[in-house]
Amino acid sequence: MIGEQQTPRKTDVATTKLPDTWAHTPLTVVMPTYNEAGNLPGMVELLMGLDQPGLRLLVVDDSSPDGTGKIADELAEGYLTEDGKPRMSVLHRTAKDGLGRAYAAGMAKAVEDGAEYVLQMDADGSHPAGKIAEMLGVARSTGAGLVVGSRYVPGGTLSDAWGAHRKLLSRWANAYASTILGTRVRDITGGFNLWSAAALKAIDLASIGSAGYSFQVEMKYKALRRGFQVMEVPIHFEDRTVGESKMNLAVQLESIAMPWKLRAAAGKKK
Repeated sequence: MIGEQQTPRKTDVATTKLPDTWAHTPLTVVMPTYNEAGNLPGMVELLMGLDQPGLRLLVVDDSSPDGTGKIADELAEGYLTEDGKPRMSVLHRTAKDGLGRAYAAGMAKAVEDGAEYVLQMDADGSHPAGKIAEMLGVARSTGAGLVVGSRYVPGGTLSDAWGAHRKLLSRWANAYASTILGTRVRDITGGFNLWSAAALKAIDLASIGSAGYSFQVEMKYKALRRGFQVMEVPIHFEDRTVGESKMNLAVQLESIAMPWKLRAAAGKKK
């Protein structure tokens, strides 16, 4: 038994039906993990069950002590295409050096392997798998380089498990970063994002300096600076299903400082 299976929530069920050619679009979900043994099996089942034959999953594991990497390897063996190619793979990293760097490594690998679109998705059950088809449809129909699964556009909602203080802090963080950087992205700190391969190549993932959650802000800002269209799709953001948040003081301090660093760097390039 690899782990307890999650019961799909209403937000995990896709409501958008893509045209067949769009459903076959090469899209790789990049999912960083660290001690997510309790969450990963259910997340994999949800993603592999979506009506998107072009979807692949790349798990980026930072040597989880709870055996998440081994579980991911075992799960990957069970998901193959009709011609026997893997639909799921695992990138094993030897050190835990931040969510941002894990995402950057996975996204670079996905583009290198031929993905036309790359989706950032956490393994903790907070991001709604049922919205992936809609986000891809928006990207394909508008040509956007980035589609944000947004908590803060009309229709976006937060889990009832979030207290008033946590909701206020999240809104403040978005307003803080957007004001400093002068952007109109409502959910600039959000981590459920669909990128075109062209946008990722233009941003140059190797140049990203953020190790933690400020990665989300840095990536969006650089996409905007390079002229890519950014669209936002409302989502319901659920609270973590199993395990504990990876947010710590160092990550929070980096998130406070990063918008100022980005603004200063942009000023020097003018």
